[in-house]
Amino acid sequence: MDRTITADELQAAHRIYLAWDDALGRKNLDDSMKLYTEDATLESALVRHVLGTETGIIRGKRDLRDFVRILYERPLPQRERFRGELFTDGRVLMWEYPRLTPTGEQIDLVEVMELKEGLIHRHRVYWGWFGVRALEKA
Repeated sequence: MDRTITADELQAAHRIYLAWDDALGRKNLDDSMKLYTEDATLESALVRHVLGTETGIIRGKRDLRDFVRILYERPLPQRERFRGELFTDGRVLMWEYPRLTPTGEQIDLVEVMELKEGLIHRHRVYWGWFGVRALEKA
């Protein structure tokens, strides 16, 4: 089914794309959390690595806040912020952090965010081989 993307959906996706990177760069926990719904989920290999859990899923904004705080206190080496353009259909927002950058290599990731009412509701992070190798060495 074809669906037209509304101007509000495009604006929300673009706002999150910019604000998410800005908060990450400043390691601003409050600004990061403003972008998520109360019942947000995060799925990432990094969750298992950092928390030592069986699954890579965090549920709820409170637990997400605790996890992001740890990440901001202990950043991964080679975690840079060179990224590609955003792609969105108004409900899903995604972009890539490619391994190869103009200045060298970085952890390669794809960020996928399902949006709900202008906020991140479900967030998934897919790791490339270079990023997985960085996790294994950390």
